[in-house]
Amino acid sequence: MADTLIFIFSLLDCCFLIFLAVYFVIAFSDLECDFLNVTACCSRLNKWVLPELVAHTGVTVFMLITMHWLVFLLNVPLAAWNLCKYFSIPSGNVGLYDPTEIHNRGKLKFCMKEAMAKLGYHLLLFFIYLYSMIFAMVSD
Repeated sequence: MADTLIFIFSLLDCCFLIFLAVYFVIAFSDLECDFLNVTACCSRLNKWVLPELVAHTGVTVFMLITMHWLVFLLNVPLAAWNLCKYFSIPSGNVGLYDPTEIHNRGKLKFCMKEAMAKLGYHLLLFFIYLYSMIFAMVSD
């Protein structure tokens, strides 16, 4: 029963992260098509960077604590990437997404590709959590 609850929590967390990834893709797409102001877009996205970091890193640590080693190892690369990006924000920037730098050197295209990659990654993890939950329910 405990494993089932662990994977239900992970599944709900993954749904939140999928929603955030879609939100980021839409925001970058709107910015690319000039439907959004650069300052408004960056301020909207920057307030969701920390919740995304906490949600994904929390599940990663939770999988480590509950000794689900394979799922933990699948979560580590993205958690490390998010932590590295968050702690390497230059001191003059307003956040991870800075309005003055978003259009420089193709950073907008990179951010769009990163958001799409995160979306795919979270979709993969969603199905892994779903099948792990079903397996845990059958095993109990």
